[in-house]
Amino acid sequence: MDLQQGDCIRIDNTNDLFQVISIDGDHNRCWVRRWPLQPKGGSGVFEISLQQITRPEPALPHSQARRP
Repeated sequence: MDLQQGDCIRIDNTNDLFQVISIDGDHNRCWVRRWPLQPKGGSGVFEISLQQITRPEPALPHSQARRP
């Protein structure tokens, strides 16, 4: 997976979004925080294995969105 600092990802078994803060490819780890940032106190940063993350599905362009 091509992962860059600032990317939004999901952690396996959650629907929450997280932002990538730093990546350590040599040790298969990255540091993330919940996104969007929490209004009071920000969002804590924690370490997670690269195997536990997935990219969220890209949103459809507005012109391709389903209409009722």
